[in-house]
Amino acid sequence: MSDTAFLWYLNRATGTVLVVVFTLALVVGILATFGRAGRGVPRFLTQAFHRNLSLLAVALLGAHVATAVLDTFVDIRWWQAVVPFAGSTYEPFWLGLGTLALDIIVVVALTSLLRTRLSHRTWRVVHVLGYAAWVSAVVHGLGIGTDAQTGWSRLVTLVCVGVVGLAVTARATALVLPQRAGSTR
Repeated sequence: MSDTAFLWYLNRATGTVLVVVFTLALVVGILATFGRAGRGVPRFLTQAFHRNLSLLAVALLGAHVATAVLDTFVDIRWWQAVVPFAGSTYEPFWLGLGTLALDIIVVVALTSLLRTRLSHRTWRVVHVLGYAAWVSAVVHGLGIGTDAQTGWSRLVTLVCVGVVGLAVTARATALVLPQRAGSTR
């Protein structure tokens, strides 16, 4: 197998695994905001699991970007991988969405590392951008992914979207229901 073929397969694999790990990190983060993730599971454990999944996602993202830039079959320059919509000749819109997701994730990760130096409100506002990064990353994969039109890839994406949709719905419901109950008294 040539180096180019290896990089291409590695890029595809990291992209697919990344959407699953990114989804899990997002969902665990959403569930950790409930205050009590489950019976007998302390909140610090769900938060630690969220941080570790997020760290794994960042590492996979680094590998995904590196393989895209190093692979010579498609010409993606390093600056096109970090500056959204920087004039790539290869799928500029779809690549731009992936770059946007990368940049947002870097900002979220950096502010998380600096969390003790930021106000909770500032950290939270930036951290919520993770939702936008996830959406941008999923759409990037649908548009540029080599396997995006295969049945298995569509299923993986559909399951990820469904799981995030359920988690967001559960969180929104938990936020709205106590307010409604309090307003009827």
